[in-house]
Amino acid sequence: MSIETTRRTELFPFAARINRVSTVEPWRWLAAGWSDLRRTRLISVPYSLLFVAAGYAVTFGLYHIEAYHLIWPALTGFFLAAPAFAVGYYEASRRLEAGERVGFTDILTAWRRYPSRIFGTGLALCFFLILWIRTAALIYALNYPYEMLTVQGVLNQTFFSLDGLMFLAAGTVIGAGFAVAAFLFAAISLPMILGERADFLPAVITSAIAVTRNPRAMALWAVIIVVITGFGMVTALIGLIVTMPLIGHASWHAYRALVRPADD
Repeated sequence: MSIETTRRTELFPFAARINRVSTVEPWRWLAAGWSDLRRTRLISVPYSLLFVAAGYAVTFGLYHIEAYHLIWPALTGFFLAAPAFAVGYYEASRRLEAGERVGFTDILTAWRRYPSRIFGTGLALCFFLILWIRTAALIYALNYPYEMLTVQGVLNQTFFSLDGLMFLAAGTVIGAGFAVAAFLFAAISLPMILGERADFLPAVITSAIAVTRNPRAMALWAVIIVVITGFGMVTALIGLIVTMPLIGHASWHAYRALVRPADD
């Protein structure tokens, strides 16, 4: 082992346990997630309904106060905070793997296993979400400083005017930056906290190293997440009832494939 590798292992002890995976692996994670979803469908689907209801509440709340321009950023911001919402699915898959019973109370209270670490990660993701929404509001204000558009006005100005297309392009680029940062930060950090009692910082660092060490596989995994979750959202959020637990369970298997057990 080289001196550089030794130093890296001392600084980031989890780094030595990260596997290199091929682009075939994300499809295997998805298949394993689907298997877990089928086994826990009577629990995972009702759990998903809680988040779909929350999505409708946020949407109608913003519509009611006429903050139409924040509806889309709030919905797309779901991608940033979704790993925190999926803790229950990680716990269900962990229990299935261990041969333990899985009940609705188990996934509803999964955060109680390591509350400070899980809440710390969740708060960090919520910070990303709030920062994104504030940034989106600023982009809107810079492009439309003298008017508060209706829903139809926002759509018309965004897709059928040069200023609107620039507004859309700026929002997409900046939003993608937030999404990449959140993915690095949370791709496997929460499953790792649940799976091996990892502290917040080592879990986050390990997540970032796992993503950067497997750029092609993790880029594909990110695309799969966006496409499947996006499908759930464009179906008036109803599709999230299935797509959210599917990705949640699959993310547990991604963690298990990317990080070798400590005793290996």
